[in-house]
Amino acid sequence: MFKNTAPDLANFASSIASWQRRAGRHGLPWQDSTDAYRIWLSEIMLQQTQVATVVQYYERFLERFPTVEALAAAGQDEVMPYWAGLGYYARARNLHRCAQQVCEHWKGRFPESVDDLVQLPGIGRSTASAIAAFAYGKRSPIMDGNVKRVFARYFGIEGDPSLRANEKIFWQTAETALDIAPPELDMTAYTQGLMDLGATICTRSRPACTRCPLASGCYAYQTGSQDRLPTRRPRKTPDQRPCVMLILEREGKILLEKRPSTGIWGGLLSLPQYDDIEAMESACLNWGLDVSQAQKMAGLSHAFSHFTLHIEPWLLQDASTKVAEPSVGHIWMPRQELSQAALPAPVSKLLMGLYQPAIFELAENG
Repeated sequence: MFKNTAPDLANFASSIASWQRRAGRHGLPWQDSTDAYRIWLSEIMLQQTQVATVVQYYERFLERFPTVEALAAAGQDEVMPYWAGLGYYARARNLHRCAQQVCEHWKGRFPESVDDLVQLPGIGRSTASAIAAFAYGKRSPIMDGNVKRVFARYFGIEGDPSLRANEKIFWQTAETALDIAPPELDMTAYTQGLMDLGATICTRSRPACTRCPLASGCYAYQTGSQDRLPTRRPRKTPDQRPCVMLILEREGKILLEKRPSTGIWGGLLSLPQYDDIEAMESACLNWGLDVSQAQKMAGLSHAFSHFTLHIEPWLLQDASTKVAEPSVGHIWMPRQELSQAALPAPVSKLLMGLYQPAIFELAENG
């Protein structure tokens, strides 16, 4: 099953829980709470996002939506500005849908079982297990990227962790570790400890093995294979996608367009975007704009998981009064209100550089 032929399974979970209480992360705003709503919110925000970034969003989000009922009652357009900059916007749409289902089908209380939790939008097996462990003390294993790294190195699990066959081995190992753990195991400390260990000790590069509570039984440490485990998947060269964005200003207002609900930046407000300069010029002409007055600005790039978007921005300050209005889906927003808008991170960065930086909050955390 794995290369470590003598793992100390009897003490694996207890050692991690004990280490977490002594040396793990404490004082995070979602810790020391059994409120499933707060735990769920933090778990969704922490997917693909660093803790330091999440803290400020988490507190701001809770101030506006303090309960699952408050979130469910809000419109999606009210929710998106509080997510803008965190990226992976499908999470925000699922977050809103999940809150509505919890209120509609569970009377505002998150279910306790993992099987019920995974039926809710945006909640996978690991997130469901984390909610069940933190909120209800359930003995349910978690398995995210940090945890896989700990398991791969300690147990010597070979192969790409994202492949289904290998994923099954990780989950089976996690279940076995909990089955063997003592009945009195502190699930909150163990679950948090796994996360903390992967994030602060068993890091991708330069792991602090001499400070690890599992070092004496760790396969990777004993064999010097920390750099090789977990097995890295072959790297693909990301696609390079150019685009043109129009910054159209009129009477202190900026033209924004509503993105489709699916796809990148789904549901957010953004600048009008085009495949090339010819497409932008055509749109400007249709609106009766003098495109010769447009000024090319410094470009920027924004990396997504599978491609890099190269943005070529053009600024057009329109002073005319007899100009056709843009089509449905576009709005004029006063510059002073941009800080409250649900803008993608690179769009915020563009506008922040052009206008008053002080009006933007959390602009570059996506």
